[in-house]
Amino acid sequence: MGEEKQVSIAILGAGGVGRCFLQQCSWIIPQYPNVSLVFLSRSNRSLRVPTWDHVLSLDTWEKDLAASTDPAPSPQELLDWFGTTENEIILVDNTSSQDIAAFYPQFLKDKITVVTPNKKAFSSDLDLWKRIVENAYPNNPDAGFLYHEASVGAGLPIISTLKDLLETGDEVQKIEGVFSGTMSFLFNNFAPVEGKGGKWSDEVSKAKDAGYTEPDPRDDLNGVDVARKLVILARMVGLEIESTSAFPVQSLIPTELESCSSGDEFLERLPAFDDEMEKVKAKAEEKGKVVRFVGSIDVGRKAVEVGLKEFDKGHAIAGLKGSDNIISFYTKRYGSNPLIVQGAGAGGEVTAMGVSADLIKAIKDVHGWKKVR
Repeated sequence: MGEEKQVSIAILGAGGVGRCFLQQCSWIIPQYPNVSLVFLSRSNRSLRVPTWDHVLSLDTWEKDLAASTDPAPSPQELLDWFGTTENEIILVDNTSSQDIAAFYPQFLKDKITVVTPNKKAFSSDLDLWKRIVENAYPNNPDAGFLYHEASVGAGLPIISTLKDLLETGDEVQKIEGVFSGTMSFLFNNFAPVEGKGGKWSDEVSKAKDAGYTEPDPRDDLNGVDVARKLVILARMVGLEIESTSAFPVQSLIPTELESCSSGDEFLERLPAFDDEMEKVKAKAEEKGKVVRFVGSIDVGRKAVEVGLKEFDKGHAIAGLKGSDNIISFYTKRYGSNPLIVQGAGAGGEVTAMGVSADLIKAIKDVHGWKKVR
């Protein structure tokens, strides 16, 4: 084991998932005497320690950040500041910023460990994905570690499970499942295994009121969020998927409503299209099945798909409850009995838990569970 060093944590993003993460940090960080919070930012302001032997308070961070007049630095400015200390740096990016994601290769190359739920870093440009992977440990033995469990499964161990399968020599043949807590909630209520279910527009409104959708539900119904997760997993199993536009992604937004000026207008006009979704549900019911919104990766065929699919009522995907996600890994080792990961796949607390678990792994790694530099 290498010599333990001081570990400084910098956090980007303090709203939503970021706020939940900071609450969890107030319990985690005090358990590690050599670990401290040194930087915190949101879109328009930031807070940093005046010198590297100071720490930011996890009890008063919200008030302190609100009182700060310092703007959020650019990624390059942040990297330059990191270069003024010999402390180990863990950068936690809780934003969805493409600009920050594009800078991951440089952070990693400069021995900064990155922890993030940011899907854009791993599902946008294929070249960026390759540069991130190439510049992360162990591909670059002198680089920082990379953790992004929450970019796919929120608090579910999807990425770590897939890594374990691959690193132990298993052959992944297919990945299929419900990757969206929003879509799970919608279809479990719209087309339940037992009972009639509600009208489609009513269920979308209920999901928004319950906090399961984005402020504009179209950001969930277009299928892009699920597609991003599929791109990440597909690339991990070796498929060179250029982007989410490289495969079929079914949108549940009626063409006539794509140009709505707001989410509220969309919800007001959606009831006029309930009959279309009723027909989809009825078609499945005639076969004794239910319809669900799923994503699948067929590794052998190099095929990725996102959209509606019918399932027998006894199928594990059909029987989901609430907003649960379920991902099935079909592999050579597991045969016809897939390895299944199931549980809550949405919400600030569980997503923050995925980030927090990665932070703990990162702390342990940079403390010295890595070759001595």
